[in-house]
Amino acid sequence: MGQDQTKQQIEKGLHLYQSNQTEKALRVWMRVLEKSADPAGRFRVLGCLITAHAEMGRYKDMLKFAVVQIDTARELEDPDYLTESYLNLARSNEKLCEFQKTISYCKTCLNMQGTTVSLQLNGQVSLSMGNAFLGLSIFQKALECFEKALRYAHNNDDKMLECRVCCSLGSFYAQIKDYEKALFFPCKAAELVNDYGTGWSLKYRAMSQYHMAVAYRKLGRLADAMGCCEESMKIALQHGDRPLQALCLLCFADIHRSRKDVQTAFPRYDSSLSIMTEIGNRLGLIQVLLGVTKCWMIQKELDKALESIEKAQELAEGLGNKLGLLKLHCLCERIYRTKGQQRELRDHVVKFHECVEEMELYCGMCGESIGEKNNQLQALPCSHFFHLKCLQTNGTRGCPNCRRSSVKPGYV
Repeated sequence: MGQDQTKQQIEKGLHLYQSNQTEKALRVWMRVLEKSADPAGRFRVLGCLITAHAEMGRYKDMLKFAVVQIDTARELEDPDYLTESYLNLARSNEKLCEFQKTISYCKTCLNMQGTTVSLQLNGQVSLSMGNAFLGLSIFQKALECFEKALRYAHNNDDKMLECRVCCSLGSFYAQIKDYEKALFFPCKAAELVNDYGTGWSLKYRAMSQYHMAVAYRKLGRLADAMGCCEESMKIALQHGDRPLQALCLLCFADIHRSRKDVQTAFPRYDSSLSIMTEIGNRLGLIQVLLGVTKCWMIQKELDKALESIEKAQELAEGLGNKLGLLKLHCLCERIYRTKGQQRELRDHVVKFHECVEEMELYCGMCGESIGEKNNQLQALPCSHFFHLKCLQTNGTRGCPNCRRSSVKPGYV
């Protein structure tokens, strides 16, 4: 298969994929991969296969094609191709929750000396790295990467990248409980979809609606949350987007739990758990198990709650997800307080405070915890964040957290 024929077949696959004939598109692209002698064409078709498998939640296949693409890029001896293939390798590992590997591959991308194309990919690299740091609950570095990605998006007038970064920032602020910002950023993403997204994939609309649903639920606006989640789920079902279906089911379950409707929540958690297990979203599994734990606690089934916590703890420790561990220690504290088991209670109180210290989840001005309740937060240029009210009251001449970390032990 020559260059022209390869190009035609790739376009044929894209047309099928865009009209939701995914399996037919995959067959066309796999034939190109088997028969094409053109390395550049093979590289491009591997990119199509990586994207398609990502959207279907077939993350192990996504990783397999990313590894083949690296070999093809080396054959082409072009730094731009190599940068793109390392980015796909980083994304594959991000989806599989292998966050340390993601960060390592992203750093490889940023160190490569390519041309303008590579520089344009740097925004996507920064976004992937930010998502990995967020998965590890390293919040300052996550925010640093997201803001860098946003600058690249603005400099290159890349509205699609801006939309994706806004959704990640929504997730970031939802985790540290600044719910105003958790809603602001996905609303901004939805505006970008409305203003510029005529030719975009509907996944961008679905993604922004899902993140809005999460923020609305956290704010107690459950009817708004349900409306956004239903719209997101509708698109996810139309496009066979299994990862988003799992997230929407989790959100539906959380909404029902917020309404104290545990009987409706449980089957939705079960459905989400099933898809998350199938696709390998271990970070999502932790969220599902946290929700299930809270349902058992509502029903005062404390031993069943502890069983869910045990499963979630194993996953969180395996991933290095510190925020998940912090939440689990908090729930254990409540359970053991109710049970009157003082030794276990003290153990989890100590571990909870260790997690807070490790993640720097406290305001460097007032010393109070961040992420314990809904608070407006403000980040300084160094990406350390504080209560907005503390910055307004005290002002700042440089970051107190940075000042503290620059004082060497032994000189205090």
